Amino acid sequence: MLMQIRVYRREAVLATILQLMSLSAQWPAGAATPRTASSRLMTPQDLTAVPSQPPDRRVAYGEDPNQFAELRVPNGAGLHPVVVLVHGGCFKTYASLADLAPMADALKARAIATLNVEYRRLGQPGGGWPNTYLDVGRAVDHLRTLAGEHHLDLTRVVLVGHSAGGHLAMWAAGRSRLPPASALSTANPLQVRGVIDLAGPLDLTANISGYESLCRDHVITALMGGTPEAVPARYAQASAIKLLPLGVPQVLVLGEHEDYVPLRDAEAYVQAAKRAGDRIRLILIPSVGHFEIASPRASPWSQVESAIRSLLDGRLPP
Repeated sequence: MLMQIRVYRREAVLATILQLMSLSAQWPAGAATPRTASSRLMTPQDLTAVPSQPPDRRVAYGEDPNQFAELRVPNGAGLHPVVVLVHGGCFKTYASLADLAPMADALKARAIATLNVEYRRLGQPGGGWPNTYLDVGRAVDHLRTLAGEHHLDLTRVVLVGHSAGGHLAMWAAGRSRLPPASALSTANPLQVRGVIDLAGPLDLTANISGYESLCRDHVITALMGGTPEAVPARYAQASAIKLLPLGVPQVLVLGEHEDYVPLRDAEAYVQAAKRAGDRIRLILIPSVGHFEIASPRASPWSQVESAIRSLLDGRLPP
């Protein structure tokens, strides 16, 4: 009987090994490894639950209640480099600048000032085209008003946005490329030293159905006020890929298990940016998803912070 049990166990182990080998052979080369039942990715609720400290100052850059930002300034005389943070949330009201407040705290602790931006979103008066974009641009330009009092170094400004905010940050970095007649155009936009897109859409005409499915709403077409066929000029003026070359170094950060921005879309953007003459780096972080890359408590933070410091120094991360 004991011999039969041992034989059975050997056969069971062998069968398991053969099954795993078969699954491995079926998995496409270069694809992300499948998650195990025990693995767990960060959720939006996890990101929101990360604690933060109150800002040093709340500043208004416009008259609307949602045209404000939180300023955090490190101790010391300065001049302080600045990171402008733009939160995500499918361009809707269920997310806010509180999502990136922990990142602002972490940067302040490392001697980097931050301006964490709120803006008008879908579902609010004035949200959507063109005001959502104009708000972000206006907030960035408001640094000129704040620089003297708070000893900010306007020659070392980097934009960082997550998800929908990554899209807006990329647009803000390239808005000097807009045609003068554009509804998004402003005179003399503040020049930034670089931009980091944490899994934000780079081409609004790509993956509309996939993005809107994850957001559970027609957020892209609502943001633009129509489909790409109905308002093509708006999509061209809002999408970073249509504004190339942006003229500043760019870093794209994706988790291995990213859902909102397909890797193929990010790679297509990288190739287009390089052809246009821009300097760009794509960082793919293993074993994480859409939200870990925006949290200073998660494993990607060291790479995100390193990329921020590199761009502040005018270079791409290694």
